[in-house]
Formats: sequence, C-alpha cells, structure tokens
Amino acid sequence: MILQSGVIPYRFTDTAIEVLLVSSSSGKRWVIPKGWIDLGLSSEESAAKEAWEEAGVRGMMITPAIGHYHTRKWGLIYQVEVFLMRVEQEEAIYPEVNVRTRTWVTIETAIALVRKAELKRLLNQIRPDSLHLVEQQ
Repeated sequence: MILQSGVIPYRFTDTAIEVLLVSSSSGKRWVIPKGWIDLGLSSEESAAKEAWEEAGVRGMMITPAIGHYHTRKWGLIYQVEVFLMRVEQEEAIYPEVNVRTRTWVTIETAIALVRKAELKRLLNQIRPDSLHLVEQQ
C-alpha cells in the first residue's frame, strides 16, 4: 500500500462551513488536494504543499489527521491520510491553475460531488462546533 496525504480546505461563511474541492487532473471528478508524501516532509507538511499546488490556498493545518481513505490508481492501492486546513489565503495564480478547477461548496454539496464513499464519510464528520473547538486549542 502506498501512503499519500490530502487536505480538506475549509472556511466559515455567515451561514455554513464551505470546503474547497478541486477537479481531478483529468477534469472528470471532484476531489480534495492530495499527493505523494515528499521525502523530508511530514504527512501534514505534504498535505499543506498539495493545498497550495493544486488549489492555491494556504492556512492553518489542523492536527491530528481526521482519518484516511483508500483509492486505486494505475493498479495500485493508496491510503490517503486527510487533514483539515482553515484557509487564510487564496491566490488566483498557483502551480496547477491551468490544470485544475476549484470550487467552494457546502459540506452537503461536497458529499454529493465526490465519488469515494470513505471520503464522503470524512466530509460528513466535519461540524462547525468541533472546528471552532479544535481551532481554539
């Protein structure tokens, strides 16, 4: 099994929590920023790097990870450790701006848009009250 890390970037609006999804590199699916854990970086640091490269966002990483999910690509199984990031900065220009589309959606919409059942489960765990508590620690 190959280990990767990913991130669910989020922000608070007046009425809800929104999460940021990005299109897959093929443009056919909505996913979260994720990728290889770079040599010399922790899972958390690699997830933050993916958030910048794939979605153009930076912010406060929340630890520990909220869980993981599995995915299959090129005949291999990957386990993706998933972190939350409260977005503090969003840029118009970022490394994969010409490769991926990004969209802010409610958690309910995100659950409807992503395909992986395990990722849906992780998204469903996100609650405004728990995020405020975690951020204050």
